[in-house]
Amino acid sequence: MQNERVKLRAVEPADIDFIYRLENDIDNILTTEHYELVSRHAIEQYVLSLGQDLYASGQMRLVIEANDTPEKLPIGCLELFDADATHHRAGIGIYIVAEKHKKGYASAALGMMIDYCFKILGLHQLFCNIAEDNLSSLKLFKKHNFQIVGLKKDWRHHGNSWKNEYLLQLINE
Repeated sequence: MQNERVKLRAVEPADIDFIYRLENDIDNILTTEHYELVSRHAIEQYVLSLGQDLYASGQMRLVIEANDTPEKLPIGCLELFDADATHHRAGIGIYIVAEKHKKGYASAALGMMIDYCFKILGLHQLFCNIAEDNLSSLKLFKKHNFQIVGLKKDWRHHGNSWKNEYLLQLINE
């Protein structure tokens, strides 16, 4: 899939080093609930296992490439998780490498994925979990009409403190 800004494509074995870098990037780790470092071997096994049906595995990861860079290198990933065929919903998350922030790539990728989820996959709703202090992600998802539907208090533990996390939802009307 692609639009004028980005291309979303399936993960390939050639992406193992890129995904390894993302999964072990401290900024990425701090925005998720998974704080452990991941081995390259584990990433390789993960990449080789991809390609199953969304509902069989519960997840789908796509690589984001910028269309305005001649080398077509990955700049991020977009993931569906906790996919539920019974209730036609999935969680969605996105990560763009720091040097490509604030250039419109995340918005272009997210918009395209929302259309794909609702029009092709037939999902009824998408949800995401965003730390209360992650203002750029909150702005991004609100721009795409996600609504805050809840606040999970003291949800994430960081060092000696706790952080709240918002639950956002987008319903396919």
